[in-house]
Amino acid sequence: MLCGKESVFFMRPIPRAHRRFREVYPDIAAAYEQLGRVTQEWGPIDKKTRELVKLGVAVGSRQEGAVHSHTRRALDAGATPEEIRHVVLLALTTIGFPNMVAAMSWVEDVLPEDDGATLPTPHKMAIEDGAEPSV
Repeated sequence: MLCGKESVFFMRPIPRAHRRFREVYPDIAAAYEQLGRVTQEWGPIDKKTRELVKLGVAVGSRQEGAVHSHTRRALDAGATPEEIRHVVLLALTTIGFPNMVAAMSWVEDVLPEDDGATLPTPHKMAIEDGAEPSV
């Protein structure tokens, strides 16, 4: 996670707690930011995919603030709301339904309300696939 104002990865205001940490512990904050830069730039994974992976890690570790942050970062990197929701849905069988629903609500806190998404119900999906819905 990169927190520096100079970072190209951070386009929004830095939260107050992070700013305060940087003021009180500048050497640790600088080392942390450097580690973040190196890990981001090290491998072959493109920025959008990196942000979706980081979102998945945040979802799995139930870090609400990190889910908010990485949802914003994924959007900034070009991910669609549908791709972001898919990341959360992929966590269902690993973290369980209640945890997935919590994470989805955190993602929805950040996603634009006008993204045109309608979350399909199983009934609607069956009709769209041409199958007869079971009742």
